Amino acid sequence: MFRTALRNVLMHKARLLMTVLAVMLGVAFVSGTLIFTSTISDAYRNGSEKGFSDVDVAVQPHKKSGEGKPGAPPDLTQQLLDRAAQVPHAASVTGTVTGEAAVADKDGDLIGQGFSTVGANYFAGVNGKDARYPMKRGRPPKAPNEVALDAKTAERAHYKVGNTARMSVDGPVMDQVIVGIFTTDDGNVAAGGTLVLFDTATAQKLFTRPGEFSEIYVKAQSDTDQNTLKAEIEGILPDHTRAVTGEKLADDQAAAVKRDMESMRMALLFFAVIALFVGIFTIANTFTVLVSQRTRELALLRAVGASRRQVIRSILVEAFVVGTAAAAAGFAVGVGIGALLGPLMRSTGVLIPDGPLVIPPVAVFTSLLVGVGVTMLAAWLPSRRAAKVPPVAAMGSVHAPAGARSLVLRNSVGALLGAGGLALILVARAGNEPASGPLALGSVLLLVGVIVLTPVLARVLIAAAAPALRLFGMPGRLARQNAVRNPRRTAATASALMIGLTLITGMTVVAVGLQRGLDKMATDGLRADYVISMVTKTPLSPQVEKSLDRLPEVTRSSPVRNSAARIEGKSKSLTGVDRRTMDTLTRLDFSAGSFSRLGGNHAVVDHKTADTFGWRVGSVFNVTYEDGRRARLTVTGLFEGNNLLNGIMVDTATLAPHQRHRTGDVLLLVKTQDGASSTVKDSLTRALGDNPALRVQDKEEVSKSISKMANLLLTMLYALLGVAVLVAVLGVINTLALSVFERTREIGILGAVGMDRGSIKRMIRLESVVISVFGGGLGILIGLFLSWSVSRLITERMATYELVLPWGRLGVFLVLAIVVGVIAALWPARGAAKINPLDAVKAE
Repeated sequence: MFRTALRNVLMHKARLLMTVLAVMLGVAFVSGTLIFTSTISDAYRNGSEKGFSDVDVAVQPHKKSGEGKPGAPPDLTQQLLDRAAQVPHAASVTGTVTGEAAVADKDGDLIGQGFSTVGANYFAGVNGKDARYPMKRGRPPKAPNEVALDAKTAERAHYKVGNTARMSVDGPVMDQVIVGIFTTDDGNVAAGGTLVLFDTATAQKLFTRPGEFSEIYVKAQSDTDQNTLKAEIEGILPDHTRAVTGEKLADDQAAAVKRDMESMRMALLFFAVIALFVGIFTIANTFTVLVSQRTRELALLRAVGASRRQVIRSILVEAFVVGTAAAAAGFAVGVGIGALLGPLMRSTGVLIPDGPLVIPPVAVFTSLLVGVGVTMLAAWLPSRRAAKVPPVAAMGSVHAPAGARSLVLRNSVGALLGAGGLALILVARAGNEPASGPLALGSVLLLVGVIVLTPVLARVLIAAAAPALRLFGMPGRLARQNAVRNPRRTAATASALMIGLTLITGMTVVAVGLQRGLDKMATDGLRADYVISMVTKTPLSPQVEKSLDRLPEVTRSSPVRNSAARIEGKSKSLTGVDRRTMDTLTRLDFSAGSFSRLGGNHAVVDHKTADTFGWRVGSVFNVTYEDGRRARLTVTGLFEGNNLLNGIMVDTATLAPHQRHRTGDVLLLVKTQDGASSTVKDSLTRALGDNPALRVQDKEEVSKSISKMANLLLTMLYALLGVAVLVAVLGVINTLALSVFERTREIGILGAVGMDRGSIKRMIRLESVVISVFGGGLGILIGLFLSWSVSRLITERMATYELVLPWGRLGVFLVLAIVVGVIAALWPARGAAKINPLDAVKAE
């Protein structure tokens, strides 16, 4: 039986080609994802390990949740650094200061698009060097106007020692002289980020406070292990600090990189699983047709003594051979994808680190397991059908098809699954707060139910297309009859395309709705002409507001300032705004009060926060500010929040005295005398020193940036789901090709009675288009329903979200289904047209 299985694979290798391609694409997606993410993780991990090679113990600010003052713990002092240097087994200490420092190139454009724009200090040791940053050229910075730049950034921007570079930390432009260029193993720099070094005093002034450090690194003496040094350091630590070994720092960094990569890996694998799931239909169809075509052969095997188990094993051995070949080819393609994906993403501006290609063992094992497992799973049902062929079938040319009883059972199961999924979705939507769990389960059950019901749906819906197909004459009528002749086969073929278009349609509708909601939030919720923010997403300096307020064009402005706080014992943040101008800068829907009611111990709160705490107008609550001082605030207004403005808002005059560091203005809203225009924008930009790190946007530009992000996201989703659609196309090609082979005699008779080659091609093309439009149309309808089902869940999190039907894109998807049908029919139609009528009539 084993030799028989191998012989069958070799005999039918052309018919199994599409199955191999479908499995190969899915396996390549899986292995490429694992190789690509492992390569990036390894590059980051190697950089972090080298970065901590000279750190035996690190002292860090630390506090438990709810402990001490709200917000981040205080930075480390010079006194603590001096004490750490005096512990018995400390060889050296390094005080580190870090923050954000954006660098512009010689054309004034921001380097790295705002990704990882780090500023730090050069901490000169006893020998005058900082082991973390070996100087490649020049010297370390020593004065406030001097910096050193990492070698990769200097190379990208063509900077040399002695050049002047424009930089920004929190708004104001700084013209700094580059006095040194250094090398670093920082993974973010390798990925395209920037690293700028200042002297310690300047870095403290910019990022912490004079005499304070972000962390303290301690190097142990040669005969001391890290745990011994850690124990000594812990003996001198004040409250809200902790000591961590360098080994644990490297491990934590590696774990953080792994977590970050895990989200990317899971997202990519999700789409790979979809492609493989779609491929199952192609595999099952292939083996079903092959079993049907080999009825007499299987019956003869049964007649000469082969048991049902032997027949099943024979089919599964064929699937094993096919799966192994597909897995090997898919893994080879996956290695190529993993190697090319990094350079491809970097060429499009995506910043990821460069490093040697890593092929983890899990990629090899997973490729083999997935390729073989999926193929054998898909072939299991056809193998059971093959085992049921009775020996008496050897006396005839065909075996009786599955009876009506099995279809009734299938339709009953599909109806139960679909009805259960629909009920779960409706119940989940009807509740006060829609539940994501029941919605997800209901969506899966509904989709599975529709897949199970596709044979009966195919009969009904394809029959409805009869009037349109009659326009094509006899080829059209035959195409309709052929499409519903074997509803199971048509259903399996159409289901593959249906799944792809269900996901594409659903994600498109949701993405367009999110885009419209964000756009509405930006335009309808704001009266301000401009929104000022940092590209690096760091807080703005107070100097930015002062610079703009001096302009005659600016009539109103207000910061949107965040400050850590504790509200009724819970960690929350307060938002500071200017009560005098916010009513003219925003268009929020207040159910009571307004921004003008702010001031003193008054606050306005969005409805969601008020409901969480059970507040209403007049409610009084306890607050602990960032500096630890306590107060009682009174709710004087309630409004409908959005993603831009929400939470608990107080006047900036109330908040400012309690902030330990510089202000945390995340946004600055600006109203101008003559409204938004290119002239006004140029004036604002000049007043801010043409700072590349500052983003000056009017409402139209905010809307465009939102559209750009949404379109980029959709493009990525289309590309990822395109693999599933490609597998579905292979399924249509495969089904038609096998169907043509199966109907060789019938097509030959059609040719013998006068149907020309053009009509035969048209018949096959129309059959392909009918199946594709059936699957595509069904997928679009289910995608629309599922996007409607999650709309309320999204609205709970984004009040401005609205369900929008992008008719233009939906039309494109339908046209795509037609194009898929036409393309899929090219090869089978040519094969059908070449059939010689005389040879076909003689064939069994």
